[in-house]
Amino acid sequence: MLIVMEHEASQEQIDNVIATIKQLGYTPAPIPGSQRTAIGILGNAGPLDPSIFLALDGVKEAIRVSKPYKLVSREVKPENTIVAVGTVGIGGPDPVIIAGPCAVESLDQCLQIAHAVKATGAHLFRAGAFKPRTSPYSFQGLGQQGLDILARVRAETGLGIVTEAVDHEVVPLVEEVADIIQIGARNMQNFSLLRRVGKCTKPVLLKRGMSATIEEFLMAAEYIAAEGNHRIILCERGVRTFADHSRNTLDLSAVPAVKTLSHLPIIVDPSHAAGKRDQVIPLACAAIAVGADGIMVEVHHDPKHALSDGPQSLFPHQFEQLMQRVRAIAAAQRAFAGS
Repeated sequence: MLIVMEHEASQEQIDNVIATIKQLGYTPAPIPGSQRTAIGILGNAGPLDPSIFLALDGVKEAIRVSKPYKLVSREVKPENTIVAVGTVGIGGPDPVIIAGPCAVESLDQCLQIAHAVKATGAHLFRAGAFKPRTSPYSFQGLGQQGLDILARVRAETGLGIVTEAVDHEVVPLVEEVADIIQIGARNMQNFSLLRRVGKCTKPVLLKRGMSATIEEFLMAAEYIAAEGNHRIILCERGVRTFADHSRNTLDLSAVPAVKTLSHLPIIVDPSHAAGKRDQVIPLACAAIAVGADGIMVEVHHDPKHALSDGPQSLFPHQFEQLMQRVRAIAAAQRAFAGS
């Protein structure tokens, strides 16, 4: 259930509603919103009697939420959530571009790529210090050394950092450095990890699992929100199918579907969907065309010798081509919306 307060409700009235929810044995979840104060009720096994809350001073509505995910549902928060990362707003009118190598390999490598993508218009820098790999013999990342390198990259370029936390142990280390904590596709249903990052103060970028439905995807986001962190960015990165012409099958229909069901922003990772460099730019353009709030692409100055995912990494000059096309599509979208 969602309790919607009157616009003029006092803090004392809001606190009274929260106290009442706790007295009933449930968990109150205040939901930030620009137009209204709302409080979600978590932990109820069945429907609640709305009259209990409608009798309280300052309460405007008590709405039953039909979706199994509550806090991330558009029923609960009709307006779009914009996740602010420094001066960058993910979920606003302009798509946000996140770019960088799959993995941190060295300071020189990261700085060279970071300067290149920033000069071309990237808003945030992505690179993995910890790498969950299918094979235990593949490069697993530089760990703490990689995080130290990412801190240097931010200090020198001013780009915010997106990097992955692969388990509980590294979350505190990643949170110190990252501007956005990434949860990879393999960990989408690692519920204890989701709860842990839900206690973080940094935004969380949650990737869709390779076989997850949209409902499962949003339920995973609900785990994070239920712990108090509402700064969640969803990421479609392709699902596993029988197709063999690409690494995964990019489900672009997930973008409008999520936007209908949830207020959270959603971006697209065409690099991991494609697995092949020549597909990344067309898929990135398609993502912007269907309304994605941004894209996250892999860029490397020397993909042949990359320690991770070289075949799907764009050269810097290809990233420049991508940016030109993305800007044109985004401009057309804005013009159409304003017509």
